[in-house]
Amino acid sequence: MNTPAKNELSILIPTYNDVCTSLVEALCRQAEPTGIRYEVIVADDGSTRRDVIEANRAINAQPNCRYIERAENSGRAAIRNFLAQQARYHWLLFIDGDMMMAADDYLQRYLRCEATTVIDGGVVIKGDAKQYAHNLRYLYEERAAQHHTSERRQQKPYQDFHTANFLIRRDLMLAHPFDLRFRHYGYEDVLFGKTMQQNGIPLAHIDNPMSFEVFESNTHFIAKTEEGLRTLRQFSSELRGYNALLDTTQRLKRYHVVLPLVRCWHRLFGAAERRNLTGCRPFLPLFQVYRLGYFLSL
Repeated sequence: MNTPAKNELSILIPTYNDVCTSLVEALCRQAEPTGIRYEVIVADDGSTRRDVIEANRAINAQPNCRYIERAENSGRAAIRNFLAQQARYHWLLFIDGDMMMAADDYLQRYLRCEATTVIDGGVVIKGDAKQYAHNLRYLYEERAAQHHTSERRQQKPYQDFHTANFLIRRDLMLAHPFDLRFRHYGYEDVLFGKTMQQNGIPLAHIDNPMSFEVFESNTHFIAKTEEGLRTLRQFSSELRGYNALLDTTQRLKRYHVVLPLVRCWHRLFGAAERRNLTGCRPFLPLFQVYRLGYFLSL
């Protein structure tokens, strides 16, 4: 099909236990002056917090906005596919429900971008440094931020694709949906990037981030990390070449003694490492050691 003009936009927000009203209001304020046809659809993927659900119901009162409540959690892949099917316009903008607006011209940057297939805008870390001085997720994301500039992401565009903030043509999304086998946390975006490359679909990275400002507890972050590593192990054969941890593991296999030593280390010290990482003063360098040990011990 001919490339549709960027004069209509479906803004799609999957959410789970996050209040999205402020995000929706900010997006509508930016969309109105552009003159484009737009809609905002928030899909709740089986949230367990009734106060969050009640707060998000106010979205239905906003013009051009819908809040869809789904009783059961279907997973990160299925909820995005569902949103794409619900959308009415040719361009789909996916934004995670825990993101915040970082720029007054956020929508305009996407509308002006000349790329015509998939565009990843990236994220920026803006949490309170004092408040999160001992928050592992904040420390990790802040340290990694230098690797997430648009210039760095464009060097390996398919490997560095993330779902938190991206624009895609609806026909491409429907033709290449997220893999429904990914029901648990992690790496559905990595396989999606691989799918784009295998099908010769250009994937552009631009400097148009959403802001990540609220960070979960250390205990919750480690639990999510472990769940993601189990997902990575399940799909490791398909994701090889698209994930740094898998690449590291492959390199270490050349040295036959290393992997057994790492597994032995994790059996002996993994519990102590986990106590530190979930505690009140986590040691950030230990995080990568724990990830590797946990992954190799699966």
